Amino acid sequence: MKLTFLGTGTSTGIPVIGCNCRVCTSSDKHDKRLRTSALLETTQGTRILFDCGPDFRQQILPFSFRPFDAILLTHEHYDHVGGLDDLRPYSIFGSQQIYANAICTRHIKERMPYCFAGNTPSGVPQLCLHEVSSGTPFNINELEILPIEVMHGPLPILSYRIGSFAYITDLKTISPESEQMLHGVDTLVLNALRHTPHVTHQTIDEAVALSQRIGAKNTYLIHFNHDAPLHREALEQLPKGIWPAYDGLQIEV
Repeated sequence: MKLTFLGTGTSTGIPVIGCNCRVCTSSDKHDKRLRTSALLETTQGTRILFDCGPDFRQQILPFSFRPFDAILLTHEHYDHVGGLDDLRPYSIFGSQQIYANAICTRHIKERMPYCFAGNTPSGVPQLCLHEVSSGTPFNINELEILPIEVMHGPLPILSYRIGSFAYITDLKTISPESEQMLHGVDTLVLNALRHTPHVTHQTIDEAVALSQRIGAKNTYLIHFNHDAPLHREALEQLPKGIWPAYDGLQIEV
């Protein structure tokens, strides 16, 4: 399977509008971060999108226009679902199959009622919501998907495990039961906001500690904000087997 990091930044993206800090003004392309999202593609042709934020249109334009087999949403915050309306062109392939927890599906229906009114007019994205729960696997073509609940501050959100690969973003804390479901993962994508503490996001040190507890062979950190180190500095600071991901990075998982 091939994973492409479409975006690796937090809700503001990097550069932050109006900011002149050294990260926001960096000329290194690795420090330019759109909102967090990723695309998973298998050799059998299955295509899965992780989150669909407000940068989705910009992120997907370089790719061939082909349908998604599933869109896996971690939670309902705007930086993770703000691009759902831009799925309209994909309606020519049929309804977009979206998987999320109960809180997220409810919020999407509230924010986008025009998609669920019945007899929706042309030009409206065709969205089919599937409610999924932590610990209950489901299948997308040849792939078994295991949702795993983590906590984004007080909000329960979903991470996803597919075989020996797991995708986690916006995590602050994780229960022992959920952590156990991640053991045996070889490739881990994991959020790490910055070095200083935050009430709803892991720090870089917390992410490193979780990766090491899980025992992942390779970990790619995402969801950085502009208080995180420059990309080149993070490369030097992080332990062996842990890397800062960047927009456009492609890896085999």
